[in-house]
Order: sequence, then structure tokens, then C-alpha cells
Amino acid sequence: MQQWQGIDKVVVVGLGITGLSVVKHLLRLPVNLQVKVIDTRVTPPGQEQLPQGVDCHAGSWRMDWLLEADLVVTNPGIALATPEIQQVLAANIPVVGDIELFAWHVNKPVIAITGSNGKSTVTDLTGVVAQAAGLNVGVGGNIGVPALDLLELDADLYVLELSSFQLETTASLPLVAAAFLNLSEDHMDRYQSMADYRQAKLRIFPHAKACVVNADDQQTYPDESRTLVEFSIEHATKACVTVFEGREYLTFDGERILAVEQLSLVGRHNVANALVVIALLAEAGINVKAGLEAMKSYLGLTHRCQVVADNQGIKWVNDSKATNVASTLAALSGLNLTGKLYLLAGGDGKGADFSELSPALACLNVQLCCFGTDGDQFMPLHHSAKRFDTMQEIVEWAAPQLNHGDMVLLSPACASFDQFNNFMARGDAFAELAQKFA
Repeated sequence: MQQWQGIDKVVVVGLGITGLSVVKHLLRLPVNLQVKVIDTRVTPPGQEQLPQGVDCHAGSWRMDWLLEADLVVTNPGIALATPEIQQVLAANIPVVGDIELFAWHVNKPVIAITGSNGKSTVTDLTGVVAQAAGLNVGVGGNIGVPALDLLELDADLYVLELSSFQLETTASLPLVAAAFLNLSEDHMDRYQSMADYRQAKLRIFPHAKACVVNADDQQTYPDESRTLVEFSIEHATKACVTVFEGREYLTFDGERILAVEQLSLVGRHNVANALVVIALLAEAGINVKAGLEAMKSYLGLTHRCQVVADNQGIKWVNDSKATNVASTLAALSGLNLTGKLYLLAGGDGKGADFSELSPALACLNVQLCCFGTDGDQFMPLHHSAKRFDTMQEIVEWAAPQLNHGDMVLLSPACASFDQFNNFMARGDAFAELAQKFA
């Protein structure tokens, strides 16, 4: 409890699931804290669930509250560059996030994963394999359960997905192993440059015993000397793909762990994800082989290349989690199609450059269906491009012309906030349409 010396007044900025978890955590602590909440939204989600005695100001900032605080805890959606938060920092008031609070109180081993793409799958699969190996595992962070809620579990191991937003306000998280999977353009509406975005991601490494990095993406390497564990699907590294008697194997430290063909997951990006899981668990001292059956049968997460309908040989695939270009490129590279691909792309582009999709689309028998606020930006990418306002318009137009072997793929390369609350709501809407029209 040393970190709480001299702290009496705490202001939580931003409610929702994370903000509520912060408030409840603060009230559970054996210290007497005065907790207040600020949310600039007029009707903050979760406000009705606030415990009695917690003051909440909604609809605007309260600089008097902020500047009287001993500690400010911000929601990951609020950038440190926000002028009001800059005033707090200028007044030498510490600003942290929920992951830093987690770091102050965790007393069991922690594995953490960041990256532009794949981190949810790696986080979930790491937890699944560790659980199958006999551990009681708490999985959360940027996926599922807020990190602070995990502290209520009797866990042997915590596995956290961490976004760059969360890492901005994290300084002391102790990790037995950390992975930086890859770096591609994303969140350019929040960061000044790719270098700025990369530095936020690299904040995962300073207190990690083992740093798992991508030998196929040098941007994932820390700038200072660390204990590195490299993974690659292209090169011979500690965690890599090797060929033995004509079969590909996931290999760690020279030992063949599992034949690639035994994975239920599809796509080369998921081969890389499986390598990372093996590396993280091995570096954490966990018997990976004890959980291999779980790795073999793992089918992936909802909204991530998930088949939501398969009727008369026509597959409908929900990849709503593809909120940036690299995610959509990964989905396209893993396809095995006999018919035509109907690709649904568009939404809130977050300032991204979509031109990188053009060469990938040129190699496919594709009908590009563009929708949402930034749908026009996809129109020059392929000669087949057709503009729609909504997903429903696309499906109603496409359904009558689908044939055996075709695939309808929602892999938008964009955020969902122009038309949906989040990527899950977008994926659920697509799944409903698929069930209706398949």
C-alpha cells in the first residue's frame, strides 16, 4: 500500500466498464479515499451503477475537482494530450490508468500482449492453453474483464491484452513475459506519428523479464537492451516454423511442439499467434505440452474470422474486429476460395491510408462493397467497388447472386463508431443478416 501514502482525493475520469471497475477497486482498498468521477458525456454509461457516496459530474470537465486531486485515474479512451489532462500534469498531479493500479496490487505472475493486430487471439489462446495445463488463469485487460476485476479471482496467472491507450498511463507493470506482436498504421487520429504510436506500445517492456518480439517486424524490438525471445514464420528463431519429413511444425528452442496442420485456426497470421503463445508460456515456466490439446481445438474469438453461416457452400465470415488495414490484409491472406469474395469494407477510417489493400484485392476474385462514413476511400482500390450506405443494403443486394463457393466477408479495416457502438455490435448485426439471408 506504499503507493497510497499521501493520497486522499482521487478523481476517476471516464465511466463505462473500465471506470466502474476503477471506482469499485478504489472503494475496496483498506485506505480512506474520497472518490469522485468526471465524464464529459451527458449520460455516462454505468452512472446508475455507481456506489452510493461517489459524486459524479457529467456533461463537461470539472477542473476544480481535477486540480484538487492527489491522483487522477483516466479511462484509456482519454489521451494524455487532452488539454485538461495536460493541466493536471502541469500541476504535478500524477495521472495513471487502471493497468497501473493493477500493477500496484498484483502479487501473482502476469503475462501481457500488445500489438496492432492479433493481440486478442493471442491473449485468449494463452489463457486457454494455461488453463488446460492446470492453472487457474485470469484473462482480461483490453479484452473481456477489466484488469482490476481480475484481482478478485484466486488466480495462479494473469494474462492481459494491453492497448497502446492503456500503456500510455502504465509505468510499473511487472511481467514474467511480454509480447509486442506487430506494428501497423492505426489510431492516427490519436497519435502524431507512427513513431509516437510505437513508443506507446514499447511501454510494455521496461519491467518484463522476457520480451517476445517479431523477427519479421523489427519495429517490435525495444530500443534498449532487453532479454529478447524472437518469433518468426519466415526465419529460424527461438520460436519458429520448421519442416520435418515434409510437415511444418511449431518449434520452440529447437524442439518440435506441434504440427501446423493440427491447428484448427486458419491463416498464416494464426500460425504466428500460436508461436507467440508457446513462447510466452514457456518463458513463464508453464508446461505448454500439457495444454496442446486445447491449442489444437481452439477455433478463435467471436468477430475474428468467425464463420457465422455456411449454407449451400456459401460462407458468411464475421471479421468485425478488423478495425485497421493490417487486420484486413491478414484476413485476406488466409483465404482459400473457390468462388467469389464479397468483401464488406468501410466505417470510421481513423485517418488511415487504405491503398495497401489494393495489391491484395488485385489477386482475388472479389466484389468490393464499400459502406460507412469513409466508404468512398475504398472506391479506388478495385474496379469492382460499389458504394452502399449500410451493411444491410450490401447484403440485400448481394444475397440473390451468391453461388456455391462464394464468401461474404465483413473485414472493414475501419472502426465501427460511425454506425455502431463498437465492433461487437457491428459483428452481431452482420451475423443477424447472415442468418436471415444465408
